[in-house]
Amino acid sequence: MASRVKTALLAVATVATAGAIGYNMQYGSAAAPALAVQLNVDDISAVETTSSQGAVAPRPLAEISIAPPAQPEVAIVPQPLLVQSNSCDPQLSVVPAAGAMIDVSVLAPCHANERVTLYHYGLSISETMGPDGRLSTRLPALLETAIVLAEFADGAGGSATTTVSSLPFYDRVVLQWRGDAGLQLHAREFGAPYFAPGHVWADAPGDLGAAAQGQGGFLVSLGDTGLPNARLAEVYSFPTGTARRSGVVEITIEAEVTAENCGQQVEAQTIQHRADRPLEARDLDVQILGCAVVGDFLVLKNLVDDLTIRAR
Repeated sequence: MASRVKTALLAVATVATAGAIGYNMQYGSAAAPALAVQLNVDDISAVETTSSQGAVAPRPLAEISIAPPAQPEVAIVPQPLLVQSNSCDPQLSVVPAAGAMIDVSVLAPCHANERVTLYHYGLSISETMGPDGRLSTRLPALLETAIVLAEFADGAGGSATTTVSSLPFYDRVVLQWRGDAGLQLHAREFGAPYFAPGHVWADAPGDLGAAAQGQGGFLVSLGDTGLPNARLAEVYSFPTGTARRSGVVEITIEAEVTAENCGQQVEAQTIQHRADRPLEARDLDVQILGCAVVGDFLVLKNLVDDLTIRAR
């Protein structure tokens, strides 16, 4: 694996402008994060960006009907309220989990095996409901008051909220994209070389237990890669508030040149959570090298701030 670094890495410096993320609850379709900023890796230009997303208000779970009034000259007998529940309405529940994560459960019996999109403060991923109309997954929290939304292709959906009180103890970096982009998020903790202990990425995601003890970070991969043009993400978290040592965690993004993405333009977005500042998003648009160099890697620098860690 070490030869990959020596022979296949193509260093490309890129810059993007950060923008604070807001969150707006309103009626209408839940929009995906804006990825319209053009970032040309050849001329290395910086562009100011904005990011927005909408939300889907949950559909009513029940309708209440009252029995018609009695006819004249007929004794009136009190009638109980009749609640007619629509079993097709999706139901969503969320609870906090270890590592400032959120356990998400979706129940939608009328949407078995269907695609569903989950939204959380700029993060959006595609998942597939089970054959029983259920889905259970885990998302990284990006705000302490954590709102998660689910939306199906027919517009049905729901939302739920929980409080993640442990989030201020973690710094968090999100990389998200759509389809076969070939993107990877890498974190090298305290000077760790590639593929050595302390290099955290999809093939070495770290340990949540170690993170709980302040000893290192962890990475989660999100989304169903089997879906066409799926919304996918990788998220790295480090327990800054309980760290056992001081130093720097170097964050880089790499793009592998594959048969699926070679010569194409790849859109992506980063979101960064730090306890002392608002969420920051950076949109990027990268031109992947041609198919003659399939197997090589672009190293995209300066897209995400490195983490400066102080022992607690």
